[in-house]
Parts: sequence; structure tokens; C-alpha cells
Amino acid sequence: MKSVVIYTDGGCDPNPGKGGYGVVLLHGGHRKELSGGFRLTTNNRMEMMAAIAGLEALKGTCSVTIRTDSQYLASAIMKGWAKRWRRLGWMRNKTERASNPDLWERMLLLCERHSVKFEWVRGHAGNAENERCDELAGLALSKPDLPIDAGYGVTKEIVVTPPEFFGM
Repeated sequence: MKSVVIYTDGGCDPNPGKGGYGVVLLHGGHRKELSGGFRLTTNNRMEMMAAIAGLEALKGTCSVTIRTDSQYLASAIMKGWAKRWRRLGWMRNKTERASNPDLWERMLLLCERHSVKFEWVRGHAGNAENERCDELAGLALSKPDLPIDAGYGVTKEIVVTPPEFFGM
């Protein structure tokens, strides 16, 4: 089984707002960079999309180490939170829905296909690959005509504005 190291980063400006992600895949002497963005999304969604894009780029089953500066992402997988949310019908507890179930489902399926472990790295701390991912994410979010993040806002509550707000 191939061993691959994937560095990831994602961000938004502002959050929520235009978002981008960057990925660096390393295997032996090979290197591949990926990036993408959306016109309206969140920082957490971009952190997740970076890891998903990296895993989806793999051609066969691999042993993967994902290095991310997102504690949310690393903890949700390594501590089993995401699997529990899925088992509970995408609920964090009896009253609170889990955010980003569309991306968590994709992530969990990819983690089942590969042997994946996540390692947290401190962001903006001089790690060259993490810094490159941050740069790729920034370049991606600044592109014109970014696509819509179809999953953004799906789990958010609908806020109904009272008619008197509109002077009715």
C-alpha cells in the first residue's frame, strides 16, 4: 500500500464568505498541488474540502497521513465524533444538529476506503507545506466567478423575519 502525506488548509474572507482550500500531496519524490474555492462558504467547510480533495485525488487505496491546522477536522475524525454524529442521524446531541453532514459523509466514506490518520499542525508557524496550502487557499478564494457551495447553509435554521420588520 502506498504511503501518502497530505497537507491541507482552508479559509474564508470573511467567515462566512468567499472561501478557498489548498492541498499538497506527497508520495516518494512526487508532489501534487490542488486548490479550489466557493463564493459563499465557511472556514470549516474549506478545511474539510481540502482533506476531501486530497483523498479523492488518490488513485488506489493508500495509507494516508493528513496534516491539518484544523483541530475541528482532526478531532472529529480521530476522536470518532463524526462517526457518532452519523450514527445519531447527524445530530450532535438530542437537540443540536451536526454542521456539514454532506462533507462529513464524504469524508467518512473516504476514510473507510483508505487507512487515514489525521495529525494537527500549528498554522502559520513556519511549516513550509502548511504555508503553501494557505497560499493556495488564498489564491483560490480570490478567483472571479467562484462556484456555489451547494451544501452551505443546508443545516442552518431558517430565520423567519416578522412582517412588521418590513413595515407591514
